[in-house]
Order: sequence, then structure tokens, then C-alpha cells
Amino acid sequence: MPKSKRDRAVTLSKTKKKGREHKENIVNSIRDAVENYTSIYVFSFENMRNLNFKQFREQLKSSSRFFLGSNKVMQVALGRSDSDEVRTGLHKVSKLLRGDSGLCLTNMPVEEAQRLFNEYEDYDFARTGSIATETVELKEGPLDQFTHEMEPFLRKQGMPVRLNKGVVELVGDFVVCEEGKPISPEAARILRLMDMKMATFKLHLICRWSPEDFEVYQEGLQGSDIESS
Repeated sequence: MPKSKRDRAVTLSKTKKKGREHKENIVNSIRDAVENYTSIYVFSFENMRNLNFKQFREQLKSSSRFFLGSNKVMQVALGRSDSDEVRTGLHKVSKLLRGDSGLCLTNMPVEEAQRLFNEYEDYDFARTGSIATETVELKEGPLDQFTHEMEPFLRKQGMPVRLNKGVVELVGDFVVCEEGKPISPEAARILRLMDMKMATFKLHLICRWSPEDFEVYQEGLQGSDIESS
């Protein structure tokens, strides 16, 4: 087995002492994990929900370890070029840590890891600024799903409503959100009241590294993008 290069000193400049120590702890934790797991995956995520991700991570804690946070710090831990990588080929992994991404170091068989990531999805309420997956329009007339106590709140969200004999009534058609357009703060509140979950929390595998091989899964990522440095 080739000698590990993980013992190299790390310098993280231009940070306060406490912040630097925290980052160095993360770097060291990742480098320790590199020695203890057989595969390293980069994954991306959509509509991250901390509670849902914590449950997913707990499900795999006996076989895997996850790291989320600064891509730059994770890149430093793995090495950003073939001259400073801690294991041969890990600089290729670093190059794919972009945007909303994280690391999964695991001893799971490849097929099991791929299945768990590909099958995982969870639904939640959309947040302000996320893109509506469908158009939601309420027609004029009684809104039986809302109680009379909600009428003042609905008016504050821009809905043309009134109370008619204790029943919330829409006095004109109202579009809550339109497919493909950002969801406003008011629309997000209304959708939550309607129990409509438009956000899907998903995880996507980008690549896998092991001492024996390196695979890129995500379409559109070419070898030349990784090799050039």
C-alpha cells in the first residue's frame, strides 16, 4: 500500500485564530477519515433540509461519515493538485467540490451506496425564492380549508377574502404561484397553510474515488475538466 501523504502541515491564512483552529480540525478529521474508509463520494444536494439530512446520515453512521461546509476547506484536506493530495488521485475529487456539495466517506459496497443516494428523496414546504413546480390557483368562492380565524392572516398575504356567515370566502380568483417562477414570501406561507409541499430534498452522486479507481457519475463533467490543473 502506498505511503499516505496526509501528514503534511496545513496552513489556512487570513483567518482568526478560532476560525483557523476550527478549519484545521475539519481538515484533520477528513484526513483521518480518508485512511479509514474504502470509498469517497462527492455528492450535490437540492433543497437541503437539515433534519432530513441528519436522519439520512444517522441511517448510515455505522458504515459512513459525511462532511458538509466550506468546499475550499474540504479541498485543502484532500489536496488540490497531484503535488499536495493526501492520497493518489484525490485532487480529482477536490475539483468536483463545487456549489452545494459534500463528501461521503464510506465502507459500503458501491452498488449499495449508489442505490441509497439515487433512491433518496423527501418532500417539504417550499421556501421563499424557490421555483414553483406547478401553478396553484384558487377559484372565487368559499375556502373550506381555512377557518374563520385565518381570514385576517390571509388578507395580509394579499388574498382577496372576506367572511361570509363565518366562512372564509374568496371574492375573486387568486393565483398563489406560477410554475417556473420564484415563490414569494406570501405564497410560501399560503402553500404551507394549504399543506402543499413543493420542495424535494434530493442527493446526487457526482463521483467516486477509491485507491483502485475513480468514476464520474454526473453527466456533463468531462475528464478534461478534472485532469486540467
